[in-house]
Amino acid sequence: MKQVAPGVAQTSLSFNPGTAGFYFKFFEGQPGLGTLIKLAPVRDMVEFETTLAGLAATQGASVIIPADPFVSSNGTAIVKLVERFKLPAVYTYRQLAVDGGLMAYGPDTFAAFHQTADYIDRVLRGDRPSDLPAQAPIKYQLVLNLQTARGLNFAFPQTLPALADEVIE
Repeated sequence: MKQVAPGVAQTSLSFNPGTAGFYFKFFEGQPGLGTLIKLAPVRDMVEFETTLAGLAATQGASVIIPADPFVSSNGTAIVKLVERFKLPAVYTYRQLAVDGGLMAYGPDTFAAFHQTADYIDRVLRGDRPSDLPAQAPIKYQLVLNLQTARGLNFAFPQTLPALADEVIE
């Protein structure tokens, strides 16, 4: 985020506390490369819009949209609202960058489905699910949307597109 919008001083982590709030409390108040992280819980799209309006009125604000069932079901509307308020944002889901979000960084869902298929295969072959180790995603992907960056007057440094898994023109 700081590479794309160097003036960012505050990043709000927006999430639905009813579906994903249990682990976000660990982020609040943590400095991230000179950026204060604040929690921005939202329960519906009206509250989300109000939160974004407040962020847009704050100098140097940005937003992180993490993986959350609320985001999954409202993704396109969320991207449009963030764009309307001209906030730099990073999303967890690749599809939200494809749909017009500035950038996404998160687990590669295709690779995660392969991991899941391996677990299902092991269970069907007789392994007990409780004996299988928990696994974190093994592959992450960075997706950049150059068209959105131009529309928001942001520029990706030359090195970032070279590192990206996907660059949307």
